[in-house]
Amino acid sequence: MRFDVLTLFPELFGPFLESGVTRRAFASGQVDVRLWNPRDFAQGTYRRIDDRPFGGGPGMVMMAEPLSRCVAAVRAERDDAAPLVLFSPTGQRLDHAVVAREAGGSGAVLLCGRYEGIDQRFIDAEVDVQLSLGDFVLSGGELAAMALLDAVARLQPGVLNDAGSHQEDSFNPVLDGLLDCPHYTRPEEWNGQRVPEPLLSGHHGRIERWRRERRLEATARLRPELIDAARAQGRLSALDEQFLGQL
Repeated sequence: MRFDVLTLFPELFGPFLESGVTRRAFASGQVDVRLWNPRDFAQGTYRRIDDRPFGGGPGMVMMAEPLSRCVAAVRAERDDAAPLVLFSPTGQRLDHAVVAREAGGSGAVLLCGRYEGIDQRFIDAEVDVQLSLGDFVLSGGELAAMALLDAVARLQPGVLNDAGSHQEDSFNPVLDGLLDCPHYTRPEEWNGQRVPEPLLSGHHGRIERWRRERRLEATARLRPELIDAARAQGRLSALDEQFLGQL
C-alpha cells in the first residue's frame, strides 16, 4: 500500500520512518510512504503557502491553489482514486475500525494542515475524509499522520515479532472491542508486589478467564461505552455479565 503525505515539515518523518519495530513495514515497502511539500508547488519568490483570512481574525490560512497543485501531482503519479485524508479536530475520531480499514486498503493521500486552517474551498473540492485524534488541537497534522501510519504498519504481516501480538491489543474485535488486560514479566516479586497467582498457575483456562475479567473490569471502569457496545453486539457471555454484575 502507498501513503502520500503532504506536509510543510517532511523532515519530521525521517526519524519516525527509520525507528522502532514498524520500520520493517516502511523499509520493506509494505507501507510505501512518500513525502510531498506543498511549498514546492507555490508560486512567487517566497513560495507563499498561506495568507490572512478574509473577514479578519488571528492566524493565517493555508491557500487552496498550492495545495491543489500538489494534490494534482500526487494523483498523476499514483494514477488511482486514493482518498484524500485531512487531519482536523472536526473529523471522525481515529479508532481501530478506521485503522483496520486503512490497513486492508491500497493507501491514501494524507494532508497535514498547519496554521489556523485550510481554505474551505479546497476542503470542499478535494478532501474525502477528515480524521481527528481527539478533542484537542495540535500545531499540525503530522503527529496524527504518524499515528495512523504506525497503527497501519503494525497490522501488516511480518512486522511484529509475534504475528498474534496485535490481536491482543485494546479495541481489537478479537477481544470483543474491550481494553487490554495488565501484563507482567520477571521477577515474580518486585517491590513487594507479586505477579497475580493465576498467571503462574500454568492452567490455560484460569489464565484466560483472569485476563478476560481484567479486561471487563478495566473497560467497565474506564470506557463503559465499550461495554455497552459489546453488549449490544452480543459479544458478552452469561459469565461475563455475571462478573460485571459483581463490580
